[in-house]
Amino acid sequence: MPTRTPITVAHGDGIGPEIMAATLHILREAGAQLDIETIEVGEKVYLAGNSSGIDPSSWASLRRTKVFLKAPITTPQGGGYKSLNVTTRKMLGLYANIRPCVSYHPFVRTKHPVMDLVVVRENEEDLYAGIEYQGTPEEILALKLITRPGSEKIIRYAFEYARQYKRKKVTCFTKDNILKMTDGLFHRIFDEIGPEYPEIEKEHWIVDIGAAKMADTPEAFDVIVMPNLYGDVLSDVAAQIAGSVGLAGSSNIGDQAAMFEAIHGSAPRRAGQNLANPSGLLHGALLMLVHIGQAEVAQRIHNAWLKTMEDGIHTYDIYEEGKSKQKVGTKEFAQAVVDRLGQKPQKLKAAEYSTTPMKPIKPSTKPAPKMELAGVDVYIEWPSKKPPELAAAIGKASGDGLTLEMIANRGVKVWPDGSPETFCTDGFRCRFLGASPTLKQTVALQDRIAALGLQITMTVNLRNFDGKSGFTLAQGQ
Repeated sequence: MPTRTPITVAHGDGIGPEIMAATLHILREAGAQLDIETIEVGEKVYLAGNSSGIDPSSWASLRRTKVFLKAPITTPQGGGYKSLNVTTRKMLGLYANIRPCVSYHPFVRTKHPVMDLVVVRENEEDLYAGIEYQGTPEEILALKLITRPGSEKIIRYAFEYARQYKRKKVTCFTKDNILKMTDGLFHRIFDEIGPEYPEIEKEHWIVDIGAAKMADTPEAFDVIVMPNLYGDVLSDVAAQIAGSVGLAGSSNIGDQAAMFEAIHGSAPRRAGQNLANPSGLLHGALLMLVHIGQAEVAQRIHNAWLKTMEDGIHTYDIYEEGKSKQKVGTKEFAQAVVDRLGQKPQKLKAAEYSTTPMKPIKPSTKPAPKMELAGVDVYIEWPSKKPPELAAAIGKASGDGLTLEMIANRGVKVWPDGSPETFCTDGFRCRFLGASPTLKQTVALQDRIAALGLQITMTVNLRNFDGKSGFTLAQGQ
C-alpha cells in the first residue's frame, strides 16, 4: 500500500468550501495518497476573538504535517485583523511565493496567446514586514526591510527553479534607481548569483517599465524574481492578462513547511451557488502534489484539466458564447476533470512536472564588515513647519563632536539652502554628523535636544560599513 502523506486542509470561507470539496474529489479520484487533517481558519476564527484568523491549536497540525492546502478566507472589515496569509508565511518561514501564469488560448480569452511565465516573489520582507510608525499628527512612516540572506534565498530559488524546469531566462525587477540601498542590494545579489548559472540568460528591469513590458509583451519573460510588494502586485497582473486570476494557483515554500492556495479571494457573493471555478485551488494543489513527491499524479490531473479546457467545459467566469461548449457548475466541472483522467490535451501543451526535488536553499556566509558610527538622524515634530526656525532651535544642541549638517522634510533637503517652494509637513529629519562619534555621544545629543523642549519622534543611528556610507543623502544634497 503506498505511503499516504499527511497534509493540513482548511476549507475557508465564501466559495472556499465548494472549491475545496471539488479539488479534493479530483485528487482522490486521481489516486493522490493523502492523509488529511482539517483545521478551521478565517472569518469564524476572527469573529471568535482571534485577530490572526487561526486558532493556536491549529499550529500543531501545521507543524506536524508541514504541508498546508488552504482555500480562500474572508477577513472581516475593520481594524485589528491581521492577514492570515502573511502570518502563516512568516510564522512558518515560507520565503518563496511561486505563481505560474499561463494562457490557454484559444479556449480562454486572452490578448497573449503564448504567455507562459512564472513569478517568483520574496514572501517575508520588504514593506510586508509591516513596520510602521506614526511620528507626528501629519506623518506616518513605513520601513522597507531588505536583507542579504532573504534576498539570496529567493534569488537562488528562482535560478534553481529555472534550472529544474528547463526555463531559459531569469529576470529581476527592482526600483534601484530610486531605492538605491534596499532594492540596490536585491539587484546586486542577483548579479552576484547569476554567474553560477551560465546556461540561463539573466536580465534586470526597473520595475515600472518592466511591468509595462510584461503587460504588453509577457512572452518576453520566463521567470521573474521580485521583492515582496512588486511580486504581489505583478503576479496578479500576470495571472489576469493570462486569462483569469481565477485560474491561477500558488505555492509558498519554506525550508521546513509549505502552503498551497488559489491567488483569488473568497468571493462571498458567489458562495453556495455551485458557480465557482475550482481551477485556481486545483492548480495550487498540483504544486502541492509535486512538493510531496506525487508529481505523476499532478501531471495526470493537469492534463485532464487541460483536456477539459479544450473540450469547452467551462464555469461561468470563463464561459464564452460561441467558443465554450457547455457552462457547468463547480461540482460538474470537477467531475468533467475526473472523467478525463488519463487523457491528454490535443492543442494545448501537455503538462510535464519534474520528479526531482528542489535543492534546499542556503544563504551564503560572509565575514562581518567593519562598522563605524557616523552620526544620527533625529526626527522632530515641528508644527510651525518653518525649517530656518527649527535649525536655529535644534542647532543649539550641536557640540561634543556632533554638528547639525542637514534638515530634510519628506526626504527633501530644506536646510541649509532649502527651496522656498518645497512643501513641508510637521515631521523633520535633522542629521547630525561627526568624526567617528561614540554611541554615548549620540545619546547625549538626544538629551540636549530634549532639554531644549523639542519633541523627538524617532532616532536612527548612521553607520558606515567597510568605509562605505550606510545611509542615503536627502534629495537636493
